[in-house]
Amino acid sequence: MTEDERYELYVAAWLHDCGKIAIPTYIVDKATKLETITDRIELVNTRFEVIKRDYEISKLKRHIKTIENESIGQSVNRLETEYISDIAKLNEDKYFINKCNIGSESMDVADQERIKKIGNHKWIFDENKISLLSKKDIQNLQITKGTLLPEERKIINEHIVTTIEMLEQLPYPKTLKNVPDIAGGHHEKINGTGYPKGLKGKDLSVQTKIMAIADIYEALTAVDRPYKDGKTLSETMEIMRCMKNDLEIDKDLFDIFVKEKIYKKYAIKFLNKEQIDDVDENSILN
Repeated sequence: MTEDERYELYVAAWLHDCGKIAIPTYIVDKATKLETITDRIELVNTRFEVIKRDYEISKLKRHIKTIENESIGQSVNRLETEYISDIAKLNEDKYFINKCNIGSESMDVADQERIKKIGNHKWIFDENKISLLSKKDIQNLQITKGTLLPEERKIINEHIVTTIEMLEQLPYPKTLKNVPDIAGGHHEKINGTGYPKGLKGKDLSVQTKIMAIADIYEALTAVDRPYKDGKTLSETMEIMRCMKNDLEIDKDLFDIFVKEKIYKKYAIKFLNKEQIDDVDENSILN
């Protein structure tokens, strides 16, 4: 690249996510699956505690009835055992729901079914029996990857279109005329499966391909995202190796990124010490 092309990339890099200003904050910063303005997991946890209270009241009422019938002994022990078992099951379900509320890379079908089963558990509110989880709660908790529903991810992806529309309205000198294309192409993939235009490698400039690699690396290692923890160097580079092999990022540029240890220079400057571990570069390059 010439100096002008390098500066063009520099400017585009600063502006590449400007379209996010049009995305609702609760979607951009959605840290958990049940989060909107607040994290609805607190409401769900309160429902669990109400169910525990109802179990205890029911147990005590049955104790009283048993005592009144003068059939104490084994009946009381049985009631106590059942109550302890019910509370243990509720605690397990509560822990499971809280765990599922945190975004992850994948979710088993069995776990999704368990969420549905737990969600259908009835509890009494205002003298009416209602489900522990709403249909929307269940849908959110069954998200298989990350914290966003498909419709929320679609809104997030729209930030690229907004970025391009915003940047195309600005006047540029000739040396910066490609800024909208570079900034708006950092989610495109070499194999054509990216967005928003589904461009392939031959349609993408070197600057755009570089920005794509930088954006992915920064996103994987970032520690300031509310919806995930920053990954270690070895985890990040393994994910990017797979992306290289799947033709999602440019192979030659990624190999330079590794061989020139650009990933390591960035890590030393910006990552937490516990994220910096050993990377098998030979494996990453093969």
